[in-house]
Amino acid sequence: MTKSISCRFRSALLACFAISVATAQMPAYVIYSADGEVRSFEKMAASALESQVVLFGEHHDDPIVHWLQLRLAKALSEQKKLTIAAEMLETDNQAAVDMYLEGKYSARQLDSAARLWPNFKTDYRPIVDFAKSKQIRVMASNVPRRYASMVYKGGFEALSALPDQEKAFMPPLPIDYDPNLPGYVRMMREMGGHGGDNLPKAQALKDATMAWSILKALPANGVLLHLNGTYHSDNYEGIGWYLKRKNPQLRIVTIATVSQADIGKLEEQNRNLADYIIATPSDMTRTH
Repeated sequence: MTKSISCRFRSALLACFAISVATAQMPAYVIYSADGEVRSFEKMAASALESQVVLFGEHHDDPIVHWLQLRLAKALSEQKKLTIAAEMLETDNQAAVDMYLEGKYSARQLDSAARLWPNFKTDYRPIVDFAKSKQIRVMASNVPRRYASMVYKGGFEALSALPDQEKAFMPPLPIDYDPNLPGYVRMMREMGGHGGDNLPKAQALKDATMAWSILKALPANGVLLHLNGTYHSDNYEGIGWYLKRKNPQLRIVTIATVSQADIGKLEEQNRNLADYIIATPSDMTRTH
């Protein structure tokens, strides 16, 4: 090997090594405390074990966060009795979910019966299948979307005409509601008033129903892991507000998801969203 070829070979090796090191230093996520300090997954899991409810706020198309949800479910199930509940499953589909968990429905039958989200197979079925393999209870927690649509069009008053068998899929009426909660005020502002006063009411119906479902499903001496869009629990509002209204002593750990161009430092506007904040890269490939 001539000297020039040898130099080029060494240069190529060094370039490959530099790329390898740079890649190794590009994390797919960073977990932060509310005040922006880096925390390990193990620290977050330990805190979750000390709680009764974990509100795990996600971006629905974030594969890293879905994987972390599955990791957390596995960690919790090894130490405590675990129940999993999810916004992505609606309360009137509980029977179909149970049939799947019991092996009486195939995945195709569940999809036909339960109005599953388009990304259920890739993003949520892995955690449901894990629960199935471990005989962990999975609860459908969200209000059926047709009722949220009714509120969006006609306010809470539209629910009063429902028959009792349909009211059984949501909390007892009337729905407790505070229009001045910052999250609902912000929703109105960001949507430019679209939907009027009924937009945050429809959101509140979802939050109230998920909290109601959680309280009904709490395992004795265990922990309930709830999967929901991060907006439903950011800033300790939404679901958490309704939970605390019913049970002020409830031990809740909240997890939020944020997307940043640089995840090496938590951006100021993303601080204090939750007890733990998962930052993932904004240029990450999404699931849908």
